[in-house]
Amino acid sequence: MNKDLMALQQERADLVVEGKKIFDLAAKESRELTDEEKTRDDEINARLAAINGDIQRLEAKRERERSVQAMPRIEGMRDRAEDDPKRGFADIADFALAVKGIYTPGGTVDDRLLIGAAPTDFHQETGSAEGRMVPPAFRQEVWEVAMEEDSLLPETDTEPTSQNSVEFLKDETTPWGSTGIQAKWRSEGGKMEPSKLVTEGEQMRLHDLYAFVTATDEILTDAPRLAIRLTKKSGAAIRWKVNNAISNGSGAGQPLGYLKSNALVSVAKETSQTADTVVAANVAKMYARIINPLNSAWYINQDVLPQLMVMTLGNQPIWTPPSTGFTNAPGGLLFGRPVRFNESCGTVGDKGDIQLVNLKNGYYTITSDAGIQFASSMHLFFDYGLQAFRWTFRLNGQPYLSKPISPKNGSNTRSHFVTLDERS
Repeated sequence: MNKDLMALQQERADLVVEGKKIFDLAAKESRELTDEEKTRDDEINARLAAINGDIQRLEAKRERERSVQAMPRIEGMRDRAEDDPKRGFADIADFALAVKGIYTPGGTVDDRLLIGAAPTDFHQETGSAEGRMVPPAFRQEVWEVAMEEDSLLPETDTEPTSQNSVEFLKDETTPWGSTGIQAKWRSEGGKMEPSKLVTEGEQMRLHDLYAFVTATDEILTDAPRLAIRLTKKSGAAIRWKVNNAISNGSGAGQPLGYLKSNALVSVAKETSQTADTVVAANVAKMYARIINPLNSAWYINQDVLPQLMVMTLGNQPIWTPPSTGFTNAPGGLLFGRPVRFNESCGTVGDKGDIQLVNLKNGYYTITSDAGIQFASSMHLFFDYGLQAFRWTFRLNGQPYLSKPISPKNGSNTRSHFVTLDERS
């Protein structure tokens, strides 16, 4: 698909999500749209109209080019089968069985495997003769599972890249600090003194995350079971590993998790606080240490929820169920911010059992613009009657800050990532 067309479709999807959030917020607060929200909604509608027009023009252009290629000239003909995102296969199991046939003694090459393929059995994505490129539609199925609503990756500041590494620029200056871009007063006719960006650059390399799946010949003959195993299970495994790396990654051959970084702020427990408890003073102090709380969310071990649901400050509850349902905040709202369950959080009483996190402003990720890729190899496990399938996803990430920042007034540092000390 044309990159310009894909970019317009992505922008349209993002605008639709933004517009929905405006109305959802107003509904949650039982009010009409503010003037600012109405203005933004009008801007979104106008931009969507323009995008739809641009998409129609690009699609018309692509159709014209296809019609020229389809004219009865031998040198201009091409196989329209490449336009089918499934490449003629019914599902991922149908594709996998065709791949198995290549590596089975006496097997033949299914003609559908040649659609859009590189010559001479060369695997386009890995440069290996072990695999076959999976059709785009089935890659997307796994990608959708990997990016379901509890995925942390879409919450980060992420960008795709076609390179193996990118230059990561840090800027840890503040408006009140002595370095970086500053605004200054001057008297009439006084000389202006310049300020400049202060950035620290470092290389971020993509790391390989893979799901390596084996299937017996018995499972290969049961296409529905194989399809579920290759898509839902692989996608869920990739999602879990990415989530855990963003929060707990070591930074060695994988992303650096915010809980392992020096940017983390850890709030001390209250004096004489009972073990394995979370109290209102804990969450109040955590909230006071987060940078830009309006973009933050609480991530908790699910066992913490019963304590939050009865938590009050004075006579006022600080945990509330969302008025629009639990879809976007399955754990309700704490100080007005969504509470989400995360299996990477520690058990109750351990450091990290409750976290207040601003991933959008505080955590940077890069991903391969090729998305999730698939390969299959028969000979590795041939003696055991097994087929091996491999999904590969390349990414890296780390917090923007190398340490918490100091406020203009006061001694309590702040960060995009705040957790609670151990309470044992």
